[in-house]
Amino acid sequence: MFLATVVGEVVATVKHSHLAGQKLLLVRPETTPGRPQGATVIAVDTVQAGLGDRVLVADEGNAAAQALRLPRGPVRTVIVGVVDQVDEPGLAGS
Repeated sequence: MFLATVVGEVVATVKHSHLAGQKLLLVRPETTPGRPQGATVIAVDTVQAGLGDRVLVADEGNAAAQALRLPRGPVRTVIVGVVDQVDEPGLAGS
């Protein structure tokens, strides 16, 4: 899992049946000291996140299947929470 910011929306008129009715958002991972900036990715929104929200993203197929209540399929990355606050000394952005 990683923390990210929602930076955009994705509109797809034709998509896999597992994605029917699902909102797709672009998320940009937060930087972590000593590591390169992660790539912006598309994630399925399971929590009604919005543009600019700080979110918790699961990036693993089994977690995605559980969050979507579907058998394993074409989804790997899902937004599983909107973050209000992070309390960890020394963590950037908290």
